[in-house]
Amino acid sequence: MKLPKFVLLGFRRPHELIVSALGQLEREVMEELWRHGEMSVRDVHQAFEKRTAYTTLMTTLDRLHKKGLLNRRKHSRAFLYAARVSRAEFEEAVREDVVDGLLDQSTDGVKPVLSCIIDQVSSRDRALLDELERLIKEKKRELKRRS
Repeated sequence: MKLPKFVLLGFRRPHELIVSALGQLEREVMEELWRHGEMSVRDVHQAFEKRTAYTTLMTTLDRLHKKGLLNRRKHSRAFLYAARVSRAEFEEAVREDVVDGLLDQSTDGVKPVLSCIIDQVSSRDRALLDELERLIKEKKRELKRRS
C-alpha cells in the first residue's frame, strides 16, 4: 500500500539543503567565484555592480573563508579569494552529509532507510534500480580486492 505524501516540519530535501547551506549573499558570492575563479573584494564588488556594500562583501568573503569554503592569499595590500571546492564538490558534500545523517543510526535503523531508498528508486525508474544493483556489485568486487 502506497503511503500518502506529507511534509515533515524541520526536514529538508537535499536540494533544499544545498540552497539553505549558505545565506543568499554567500551563495551569490560563491557563484561569482565559481564562475570567475580568483577574485579580490573589489572584483566581487564590481561583479555585483556595486549594489552591495564593499564592506558587506568583504565580511561575507571573510566568513566564507572561515567556513573553509574559500582559499585566501595576500596580494599586495589586498586579499584574493578562490573557491576551495567546485560547485559540484560542494553539492556532493551536502548530499553525502544528508545520507550520513540518515545512516548514522543503529544497524536496526539502517535497514528501513535502505529499504525505503530501494522502494523509492524502483517506483520511479526500473533502469535506475538496475544501475543501483550494478553499483552494489561493483563496490563489492572493489572491497573484495582490497581485502
